[in-house]
Amino acid sequence: MHPPCELVVKYVLPAFRSLIAKELIETHDFSQVAAAKKLRITQAAISHYLYSKRGNKQMKLLESVPLIRSSAREFAEKIAGEKMSQEEAMLKFCEICMALRRQEVICKLHRELVTLPPACDLCSPSQRP
Repeated sequence: MHPPCELVVKYVLPAFRSLIAKELIETHDFSQVAAAKKLRITQAAISHYLYSKRGNKQMKLLESVPLIRSSAREFAEKIAGEKMSQEEAMLKFCEICMALRRQEVICKLHRELVTLPPACDLCSPSQRP
């Protein structure tokens, strides 16, 4: 059993963090250590994100989604300017996740990774009563 939220944690969140880390380092001149501290992850994780050592296929799929790219830029800008609290970041990520579900991005990833029945609508909360 692999519910959609598990896939978000395993694939979407790392892709999102990767884009934020890249943006912080390339655009806002953060070091890997400084970016790691802001994102509350390890410097080693930042290195993996920068050099695409994990989950490259799913990472590329998710990084191609305009909502994820634009949201990562927005997050990085606010993080660099210290204009986003941890609570705001969590709430905003949840909003992004719901938007990705409505756009069926999560559904596409889910179907790619897990065998699902053709009539499955688990990933599309808008289709539920």
